[in-house]
Amino acid sequence: MPAYIYRIQPVRPEMLSAGPTDEEAQITAEHFTYLKTLMEAGALILAGRTLNSDYSAFGIAIFNARDDDHMRQITAGDPGVAKKLFRAEWYPYRIALHAPTNAPGD
Repeated sequence: MPAYIYRIQPVRPEMLSAGPTDEEAQITAEHFTYLKTLMEAGALILAGRTLNSDYSAFGIAIFNARDDDHMRQITAGDPGVAKKLFRAEWYPYRIALHAPTNAPGD
């Protein structure tokens, strides 16, 4: 199954620097739940975001998807994208090296 890298950025960067509105916080929670569901289904390999809170902040995820159409479905199903909290782009991606035991845990 091909891998895809998924990059999202907040449409309103101040969400990170000044704090989210109630609606943004709700949509972010829905986005996180969606990603957890995809992880449990085996589609999501990893997800996270940069720790800066300015306009350059972004999140990434790496997915297993059957093909481009499946990746489009994943993107369209993301509440953060569907509700225009985040803009998203994705690309086919080849994982060259992977050591899950090296990843820090929280």
